Order: sequence, then structure tokens, then C-alpha cells
Amino acid sequence: MLVTFPFGLFVSAAVFDLADVAGGPAFLGEVGYWTSVAALVAAGLSTMAGMVDLWDATGGRTRHTKITFNLVNTVMAAMFLLTCLIRAHSPQRGATGAILATELVALGVGAVGVWLGARLMREFEAGRADTGTLDTLGRVPGSTVELGSSRA
Repeated sequence: MLVTFPFGLFVSAAVFDLADVAGGPAFLGEVGYWTSVAALVAAGLSTMAGMVDLWDATGGRTRHTKITFNLVNTVMAAMFLLTCLIRAHSPQRGATGAILATELVALGVGAVGVWLGARLMREFEAGRADTGTLDTLGRVPGSTVELGSSRA
């Protein structure tokens, strides 16, 4: 769930950079740069949460998906970090065609991460459905007596 915030910021940064490369006002490139920086901070926090989530992941397909998910998102963030480092020393921090192309490839990698995240959510929801329904919350295990009822 935390990945949506940095991914949205990365998309916004690419849109600002596209406008800059397409001939928009020069400040759009700088806005794109600082949006990328904010996305990198959010991605770092999201990655730490992902590592904590891996701590108690059971083996098998879910653990493999979580590891792949974290690696894919790290690759996307690393590509944006590369573009930020290149732009950090230019006076306007504007985008170029090569920087925009790198960002678009990074967003393609990030789209794989979004797909993996959706897969993890489906697995999580399936696991929650197996544990029971709201009807089972008030029952004492192994009996037909409900807590809080007058028959108890």
C-alpha cells in the first residue's frame, strides 16, 4: 500500500519532465526534479516497510513474490536516483530526452511492481477469507455458544 505514494510521485515527475522536454516553461524541469527527490524519500521509507514485511513472510510463492516486488521497486527507484544525480549539478535541473527515456523505462519497471503488489494483495485477501467470517468472531472455539448471548 505504501508503494502507491512514491509511484504516483514518480509518474508526476515524468509528466513534469515530459512537459519540460516538450518545450514548456523551464521551471517544469525543476519541479520534475524535486518531485523525483520527494519520490525517492518516499520510496526509501516504503522499502524499509517492505523489508520489515519480509521479516515474517513464510516460504514459498508469497515470499518469492514479496522479494521480487521489493527488488523491482528498488530498481525503479535506482533508475530515478540515477537521473536525479545527473541533474543535480545542472543549473536549472531540467530534463533531457535521455533522462525522460530513462524515467519512462523506470516507470515500465514500476508497472511490473504494481502488478506484483496487486498479486500480493489478492493473496493476502485470500488468506484473510480462509480465517473465517465476522459470524465466527463471537463464538467460543469448539462450542455452539456465542459470547454475550443469554444462553452462555
